[in-house]
Amino acid sequence: MATTSKKVAKSFTDGCPSISLLLRREATAATAIVVDDGPQKWTVIPSVDDNKQKKTSSAIASLASNTEPLPSNTSTKGIQIMLRAQTCHPLDPLSAAEISVAVATVRAAGETPEVRDGIRFIEVVLLEPDKSVVALADAYFFPPFQSSLMPRTKGGSLVPTKLPPRRARLIVYNKKTNETSIWIVELTEVHAAARGGHHRGKVISSNVVPDVQPPIDAQEYAECEAVVKNYPPFREAMKRRGIDDMDLVMVDPWCVGYHSEVDAPSRRLAKPLVFCRSESDCPMENGYARPVEGIHVLVDVQNMEIIEFEDRKLVPLPPVDPLRNYTAGETRGGIDRSDVKPLHIIQPEGPSFRISGNYVEWQKWNFRIGFTPREGLVIHSVAYLDGSRGRRPIAHRLSFVEMVVPYGDPNDPHYRKNAFDAGEDGLGKNAHSLKRGCDCLGYIKYFDSHFTNFTGGVETTENCVCLHEEDHGMLWKHQDWRTGFAEVRCSRRLTVSFVCTVANYEYAFYWHFYQDGKIEAEVKLTGILSLGALQPGEYRKYGTTIAPGLYAPVHQHFFVARMNMAVDCKPGEAHNQVVEVNVKVEEPGKENVHNNAFYAEETLLRSELQAMRDCDPFSARHWIVRNTRTVNRTGQLTGYKLVPGPNCLPLAGPEAKFLRRAAFLKHNLWVTQYAPGEDFPGGEFPNQNPRAGEGLASWVEQDRPLEESDTVLWYIFGITHVPRLEDWPVMPVEHIGFMLQPHGFFNCSPAVDVPPPSGCDSESRDSEVTESSSVAKHTTTGLMAKL
Repeated sequence: MATTSKKVAKSFTDGCPSISLLLRREATAATAIVVDDGPQKWTVIPSVDDNKQKKTSSAIASLASNTEPLPSNTSTKGIQIMLRAQTCHPLDPLSAAEISVAVATVRAAGETPEVRDGIRFIEVVLLEPDKSVVALADAYFFPPFQSSLMPRTKGGSLVPTKLPPRRARLIVYNKKTNETSIWIVELTEVHAAARGGHHRGKVISSNVVPDVQPPIDAQEYAECEAVVKNYPPFREAMKRRGIDDMDLVMVDPWCVGYHSEVDAPSRRLAKPLVFCRSESDCPMENGYARPVEGIHVLVDVQNMEIIEFEDRKLVPLPPVDPLRNYTAGETRGGIDRSDVKPLHIIQPEGPSFRISGNYVEWQKWNFRIGFTPREGLVIHSVAYLDGSRGRRPIAHRLSFVEMVVPYGDPNDPHYRKNAFDAGEDGLGKNAHSLKRGCDCLGYIKYFDSHFTNFTGGVETTENCVCLHEEDHGMLWKHQDWRTGFAEVRCSRRLTVSFVCTVANYEYAFYWHFYQDGKIEAEVKLTGILSLGALQPGEYRKYGTTIAPGLYAPVHQHFFVARMNMAVDCKPGEAHNQVVEVNVKVEEPGKENVHNNAFYAEETLLRSELQAMRDCDPFSARHWIVRNTRTVNRTGQLTGYKLVPGPNCLPLAGPEAKFLRRAAFLKHNLWVTQYAPGEDFPGGEFPNQNPRAGEGLASWVEQDRPLEESDTVLWYIFGITHVPRLEDWPVMPVEHIGFMLQPHGFFNCSPAVDVPPPSGCDSESRDSEVTESSSVAKHTTTGLMAKL
């Protein structure tokens, strides 16, 4: 046992790909594999047979008996010591060690060597527990320690002694059988409160999901590119276009979506787009500047073989564009600006936020940070500390759950560009390691993320999430025009963000928390346009000509924010409902004799089918999530309102193929009653999904009631991109998003207690820009100005 432990500990520190090689299944002797992770040890019991699991009990008992007891001088202060069932919060993302144990447990459960050899790992994530478990953890085990909110059972223990074990959820693809399965693995921590505790993995369930394809992995993308570039007919087709050097060729595999039975999930398919660099000795060259068109390639990704190939049309490569590159001046052949002075963000006393693990406190806000390979950043348990009213919940969970990018050119290959960047690939999987001074400024707290790769090894993206404070100009101001007396407050916000690259585009996702109680969701779009080639003299109305022989098709970007709200809901409560507000003009008559009257009209969204709504800027439409049992000082229900930003709907006919899988794009807002498993608007597996309307559009057919419910908002916001020349060679950031604002949640402005800025007068004088021929300053009082 000890020898095995040392071997596995070493393999884990080396990157963990070989853990499965050390797993043994023995019919007569128990085998446990221990992974050392600091003070913790993770034990993998490679069996799903309960009888075989019993044989490991003596080994576990032996390990448990060797753990150090709790310190004898520990003060219980009248209550028993809380022995946690895990040392991390139930919502914390899986650690690298937990992922390794989950992977090893699934491998060990393989029925035959052939099955085990075919196993590939698409995703290993925390199976988020029931909200009651989270409430229990927050009450007694972890910050914010809100035990006063927990209901107490008559005669029951005042303080629980443990939490349920954490569980991992794995999406597994078998490359040999082309089957996808979902596994649940329990990660049990024994005596975690004492040094020397250990963990074990146990398979709770495994189910094969028929007729689906999981997201394509980065390793598959790389293998697909190599297969295409080594295919003799492809090399011949490139020679026809004057390209002999395959090192110049870039092959970007795209998921095929679903257009006909040819795309059915019985095969794992990819349809590559091809590009060609012009300089082999310039690795920083913009490779997307020369698209290769006229070549049709279809790849069987399961077997890594080309099943369709046709050189349909000889489209000349676009000429080399001298403006194609975007690197610094010395490498792109240009000159950088010389008048950009340094700008430093200095916080001499440190930041105003406090961090405890993944728990964040800032300016009365508190929440937890999570991360998944599919969604990227997740914000849990959002609440506001409101004086004597205590900690007031606002949302259980906030995240971006899907992203769809449909293109508007009906020509091949552009009509097939309908990327589901979260469901077919993964926003979190493609996240960057952020760099101080480049991606974020100021005093920064970074969070790492851990993922499994295709073969089951654990990879870490360091500095994946950035948390920092930002100056945000003016918070509020008023000057009394009679006295000239002014009060002003400076605004700052707490920003939590991550950035990902999906092929040619970059997306930066932000959650901003403000001192006045607002929460802003923002996406910044940048990167390189997905281009097409034009023949000499050709013009296409479905895009913009960017350079000779080069054009950018029109397209749209849609983002889906999923918000499980909890406005003023204590643990166990589901007292939220949603009203729609439209501002209307009063009809002419005795109540509107001056024809200037307008008012806000509220409509309660009583059920899911009634709650499929669209934005309407003409009526200033917005939606308010209200608590049905909590009122403010005027007797009105407390609430938070969703304020739309600029938005759009799909510019496609109702029979558009991509709308089969993206029926959720047909409305800007959907409201559902929370149900486990309803996590992604296009369903769990949108890749090659032949079933129309799966996901959100089918869930609402139940027409569940929404009055006093556990409410989930699905807000779909998009931008229509008609490319400009100014978007080339790299697109300046486009901003899109929405706001959650308190609406009757507070009794007055929560920002009135923000202190005045310190030393702003002297600071402004020190930094004032003067000119030798300055204009005379006019000093007038507010009254004189009015006169």
